[in-house]
Amino acid sequence: MEPSLHRLRLLHELERRGTVTSVAAGLGYTVSAVSQQLSLLEREAGTPLFEKRGRGLALTEAGLVLAEHARTILSAVEDAGHAMESARAGVGTTLTAGVWASVATTLLPAGIAILSRDHPGIVVRSRELAPEDTTGAVRDGSLDLSFVLDYSSYAMADVPDLVRLPIAQETLHAVVPRGSMPSAQVSLSDLAGAPWVIAHPRSHFGRAVRIACRDAGFEPEVRHEAGEQSTALALVAAGLGVTLASDLGLSTFPADVDVLPLTDGLTRTVSITHRRRDARRRPLQAFVAAFTAAAREVGLDPPGGV
Repeated sequence: MEPSLHRLRLLHELERRGTVTSVAAGLGYTVSAVSQQLSLLEREAGTPLFEKRGRGLALTEAGLVLAEHARTILSAVEDAGHAMESARAGVGTTLTAGVWASVATTLLPAGIAILSRDHPGIVVRSRELAPEDTTGAVRDGSLDLSFVLDYSSYAMADVPDLVRLPIAQETLHAVVPRGSMPSAQVSLSDLAGAPWVIAHPRSHFGRAVRIACRDAGFEPEVRHEAGEQSTALALVAAGLGVTLASDLGLSTFPADVDVLPLTDGLTRTVSITHRRRDARRRPLQAFVAAFTAAAREVGLDPPGGV
């Protein structure tokens, strides 16, 4: 039996994700294409690898055995690639990074400029994802690395297989319609009676803001849910509520808003995460160094605000 690496990867993903539909969605294939490749793998194995369970597929004992070997084989192939990458000292290396909108518009261009200057052989590709979706994509190998966030009111859970390297700290500011607040700074409790524009509570940002408001003694009345900070700022400019925004999110903002310091001292830490087993990859180390420098260049504080 000489199964292709591609089919072994699909088997590995099926074991990890649980359904053919999830495998197809995660890897960008159609469900029928994944099913066809898994059927070919089963034919190559000469023994049943899958069994129907409800509306999905479960691995048989033989399927589980092959999936375990698939993990070992795929890991060895990846290690070989990284070894060759190190031998080339980064020449011709491509890194795929997960970003979100405010990183993509401000930090990404500055970081790539530094990386291109210092390590011209490293090419960066970016993929925009919601911050809460990035760690899963790094863990399963869809991304080499990603930017992630920890809020002072709500920290992300540690992922054992991943390393998180803080590169900057952002301050969160209150954003209100122009002239609506008489003071030069506010607390969250000063905004308790206002309608709010924030992200869905399933998002890290939406959850962090709600937790901070509750800690300040009130439940925000969310009038408008907006995932992108630029959208939230536009709604505030139209007089439809108040919001919070980070330093990166305020790289551009409408004229019809006031940005006020928060006395509550809310912050969020920007980190780069990658798989622990990739820690010795020189291109990853170069990426982290370049974007740490880029964070200072665009005016962000170092981690901890030191």
